[in-house]
Amino acid sequence: MAWMAWTTPTAIFFAVIAALLVLFTVLAIRFPETPRAGVLGIETTRGDRLFITLLGSAFINLAWLGFEFGSQPWALAVCAVYALAVFRWV
Repeated sequence: MAWMAWTTPTAIFFAVIAALLVLFTVLAIRFPETPRAGVLGIETTRGDRLFITLLGSAFINLAWLGFEFGSQPWALAVCAVYALAVFRWV
């Protein structure tokens, strides 16, 4: 895998995604839930909300880099607020 030029931040990113998938699988098995309809008007489960959060966070980070809003850790803070909003209201 030397051709991929793995860095520590890249490895951490993929490890966190893998851990989230395992965590949400365990939660789905231990605590099954019924889908709920939020502000989007569609029924979502925890996994759906995780997917929406990850997708939205990718777009937030791309926009942050593209429009040069500032330091990248601030984008992480925006993504955290976005994730809280998605899991609360979607």
